[in-house]
Amino acid sequence: MLCSSENHRMERLALPCFFLLLVSIFTSSDAGSIGVNYGRIANNLPSATKVVELLKSHGLERVKVFDTDPAVLKALSGSGIKVTVDLPNEQLFAAARSKSFAASWVQRNIAAYHPSTQIEAIAVGNEVFVDTRNTTRYLIPAMKNVHDALVKLNLNNAIKVSSPIALSALQNSYPSSAGSFRPELVESVFKPMLDFLRQTGSYLMVNAYPFFAYESNSDVISLDYALFRENPGVVDAGNGLRYFSLFDAQIDAVFAALSALKYDDIKLVVTETGWPSDGDENEIGASMQNAAAYNGNMVRRILTGGGTPLRPKADLTVYLFALFNENQKNGPTSERNYGLFYPNEQKVYDIPFTVEGLKNYHDNRSPLPGQERMTTPPVSGRTGGVSTSSAGNTWCVAKGEVGKEKLQAALDFACGEGGADCRPIQPGSTCYDPNTLNAHASFAFNSYYQRKGRAGGSCYFGGAAYVVTQPPRFGKCEFPTGY
Repeated sequence: MLCSSENHRMERLALPCFFLLLVSIFTSSDAGSIGVNYGRIANNLPSATKVVELLKSHGLERVKVFDTDPAVLKALSGSGIKVTVDLPNEQLFAAARSKSFAASWVQRNIAAYHPSTQIEAIAVGNEVFVDTRNTTRYLIPAMKNVHDALVKLNLNNAIKVSSPIALSALQNSYPSSAGSFRPELVESVFKPMLDFLRQTGSYLMVNAYPFFAYESNSDVISLDYALFRENPGVVDAGNGLRYFSLFDAQIDAVFAALSALKYDDIKLVVTETGWPSDGDENEIGASMQNAAAYNGNMVRRILTGGGTPLRPKADLTVYLFALFNENQKNGPTSERNYGLFYPNEQKVYDIPFTVEGLKNYHDNRSPLPGQERMTTPPVSGRTGGVSTSSAGNTWCVAKGEVGKEKLQAALDFACGEGGADCRPIQPGSTCYDPNTLNAHASFAFNSYYQRKGRAGGSCYFGGAAYVVTQPPRFGKCEFPTGY
């Protein structure tokens, strides 16, 4: 989960009547598809068997998981639910280096369950370009080895191979027509990856979160624009197209980036998008009402058919993030409140997931009395940290005693979903040395902390960080005090 930004003031022009067509209901054959991400970083979730029944009872026919847990894949057997599984980032090196490892992985985690478990895609890694372990160079070889293993088992036509990218992989995202990939990734990664997708008939996986763009630019981005509500729209000065949602603008920036490299034929699947129902005080827009509006209107936007302004015929498959609130996730409060359901299987807010359910759906702009903050109990440490108003210069550093596993997970979050500036700790950069987990994590945590304005709760990371009042010292690296 990474953010992109939209830094120009939106035009206030008359609303064309054709925007109202978005509320009409088409048949499912004319529309896209809605799925859900089933994350399990929690200690209070129902069994996989119960989860499958939950998915079926709400008409959700696609699910994406972040591993290949046998209990989950077995529970999905015979359910009719289409499944996307993940080969984790930490296994990219092995899959790239060894064809036999990739073949064994596919045999053990895919062939052993398919077709009874309807695995339709393998996500090789996740947002690899922001992985601090420098796994980008292993991505393409790993994808090819996994695909070759599928070919040998005659599964390559049924199961596609791709890899989710975050919007941070774009050099430019505004206006949409100027969308382009980061130049240092074009020749080394994107062109070979897109060639591979074209040759194998696969598609590009993209994680897009308008919430992050709105949170960072709420003074210039209309909330209605971010939540798919009626609004005057924004005209793209580059191509003259009018956008009525930030989501469409973000997706078209990716399409424009593909077009710039002459890969207009590559299809796109949105593997993650969502909006948190609760957040820290500085997480502008994180609320029950906004989450219900974003996800409910997203379902309507996708199931009523039609593509984006740039690709009007490109009906999208979109996976909402996430199925449950996950109480053991690192980061700010929002990270633990993206769920559509509580662990007791009750809806966090009432939205439909099917065309039938949309017939009675209305985007309620005001929460019902007493439901303004219907969220899970506060997480311990949520109000930790030191606010800018009460502390002069403060920094956030890693707490080494929590152990390597927890520290690495928190570092991955900070440089990934958290949006910390981790470029200085990449090989050859100014803060790469000393090359230790503690030093790199401290730099990333501090970057996140400073970017959040040193707000309460932004130096927590699941207990893996704490605030100091003296400048941290790691070699010659200087830690910033603000952005």
